[in-house]
Amino acid sequence: MGDQHRFNTKAWLLWTAGFLSFPIAGVAATAVVGRINDVGSALLGGLVAGAVIGAGQWLVARRLLDPRTWIPATAVAMSIGLGVGAWAVGYGTSLGELALMGAITGIPLGAVQAYLLRDRVANAWVWAAAMPLLWALGWTVTTAGGIDVDRQFAVFGTYGAITFMALSGILLDRLRAA
Repeated sequence: MGDQHRFNTKAWLLWTAGFLSFPIAGVAATAVVGRINDVGSALLGGLVAGAVIGAGQWLVARRLLDPRTWIPATAVAMSIGLGVGAWAVGYGTSLGELALMGAITGIPLGAVQAYLLRDRVANAWVWAAAMPLLWALGWTVTTAGGIDVDRQFAVFGTYGAITFMALSGILLDRLRAA
């Protein structure tokens, strides 16, 4: 019984390595839409970035996630979240604006991903509640790390991605152990 609650370091390290999908997602979104400076670029950039991030998360957690639902759901949710979030902050790039944009982006992402996790983890609603906070933190860490966020990227950079994936990996492990 004790093994069920033991932290799975290997799974956590693998999940955390999924941070690599974030810079790839950013490059892909920038290649497709350029700056996130209007609703169209936010919606399409979010769709592209969300598909890459969803694919990256599936690659590092294949036993837990179904790619047929996880990848498209993550793409659509990020498109909606980034579209609303970027619009809500007027496409601004201050620390506060990016943190708020991240929190708003995390709302549909968390909701959709928690729904998909509902039969695979205990208390999937905790995932939904944590995503706005973790997305806000991702943008905060990226901005504090000196990344040129004024270039209006679709997703936070490597510093934020490592932070996001490491912390969400701890949460995922705890939800799986519950």
